Amino acid sequence: MKKELFIFSFYLSLFCAHAPLLAQEEGSLLDLIGEEETTDYTTNAFKSTRVIMGNSMELLSPGTLDFRILHRFGQINRGAYEFFGLDNATMRLAFDYGLSKNLMIGVGRSTNKKEVDGFFKYRILWQSSGKKNMPVSLLWASGMTVNGLKDPTGIEEVKATFERRLGFYHQLIIGRKFNERFTLQLSPMLVHQNIVSSQVYPNDLFALGLGGRYKFTKRVAFVWDYFYAFNKFPGFLSENPLSLGFDIETGGHVFQLHFSNAVGMNERAFMNDINSNWLKGEIQFGFNLSRVFQVAKRKSETDW
Repeated sequence: MKKELFIFSFYLSLFCAHAPLLAQEEGSLLDLIGEEETTDYTTNAFKSTRVIMGNSMELLSPGTLDFRILHRFGQINRGAYEFFGLDNATMRLAFDYGLSKNLMIGVGRSTNKKEVDGFFKYRILWQSSGKKNMPVSLLWASGMTVNGLKDPTGIEEVKATFERRLGFYHQLIIGRKFNERFTLQLSPMLVHQNIVSSQVYPNDLFALGLGGRYKFTKRVAFVWDYFYAFNKFPGFLSENPLSLGFDIETGGHVFQLHFSNAVGMNERAFMNDINSNWLKGEIQFGFNLSRVFQVAKRKSETDW
């Protein structure tokens, strides 16, 4: 019996001596296998596909329909008689749709100049970290507008053909979400009108947009966008469009309250039409309402 106990104790001591070494070897093998590094794509840089007026670096997910109502009242400096601008209003109704994770399209109709517009936005680069590190998102947007007024130019000698009613814009969006609170983007843009009402209006307008978002809480963020036109006629009365506002997320809605010196709510309109002066109190209060519907089933999580 003593002999068997001695042999058992001997083998037990050998096992205990080698156990740490076996554990180390097993751990080393697991470390060699490891978990495959993944790519984390940046989302929710903005809560909407628009900052306020201009396109943001966000896209709709595939199969998602965004019904948008944009409302802009009159100038608040007109006083109580005009109910501080609330007696007057312009609006734009729009439907945007996500075709794929990198492509969306949209159409809209504005009461301003009875204008119909359509556009597409395509993501070239997507900000990401991990296996694939990309510091910024890069997107391209192009759109077309059609002036629906009976006399779009106000010039009797100029016949209002369909071709003359057209306007176009092309925009490159370079954006970065720096952290969970702060996002910033730059947007060089070209806006073209086939016909203008005066020689002081250029057919081609070059501009640079600056848009941003600062998140205060989980559901409230401060947003702004500004567009500087490089080749407007010197001394021309129209101001560059500046808009400031707040995004408020409520379930499936994104509700935005903002102030702007621009009446128009598409790229041709807010860049080429006459805008008012912030310093003189010529500011319009407005709101944008976005309601998202998932109308087509996503194939997989990678569709995001």
